[in-house]
Amino acid sequence: MPASITVPAELRTERLTMRPWRADDASALHPILVANWKHLGPWIPARVATPVPVPELEVRLAGFGDDFASGREFRYGLFAADGREVLGEAGLYPRSAARRVPLSRASCIELGYWLRADLTGQGLVTEASRALVALAETLPHLTHVEIRCDARNAPSAAIPKRLGFTLATTLIEPATLPDEEPIQLQVWTLPLSAR
Repeated sequence: MPASITVPAELRTERLTMRPWRADDASALHPILVANWKHLGPWIPARVATPVPVPELEVRLAGFGDDFASGREFRYGLFAADGREVLGEAGLYPRSAARRVPLSRASCIELGYWLRADLTGQGLVTEASRALVALAETLPHLTHVEIRCDARNAPSAAIPKRLGFTLATTLIEPATLPDEEPIQLQVWTLPLSAR
């Protein structure tokens, strides 16, 4: 990451501590992934949601931390305000018009999130997302923030509406399994302030 761009290693909101994942978070995250597989599996990438043994999860989380430090993506673990209890994740992912790219080549940034099933409906993802939109405002060369979500995931699609995003387009993507319908991927956008 260029020296002139700094992304805070910790964000705090009224109810959340947000920080990059560390390998030693694996033992706390593992039971959450196991308990929430059916809740998360249909909506987020398998490399994030799939429960794996703790040693393998440690490697995954260390990789997420390395990606954060190098500026490839900014994946924050969501923790209770005291920093102890794992609640979920929210992150910023630099993009070009076609795909994810390093921040130095990005024209926009994608915002993604997930939350434990037992905590949905309390506004925690909205709170985390507001903090990340504010962070995106500080990053150079970005025109807008995007949220991409499956049209079938109504709770996820409610977040961009709540934050003032506009539905820019719906992309049709192939189904992941042969007997499934194609995925309707909604792309929501929010312009960033003029630079």
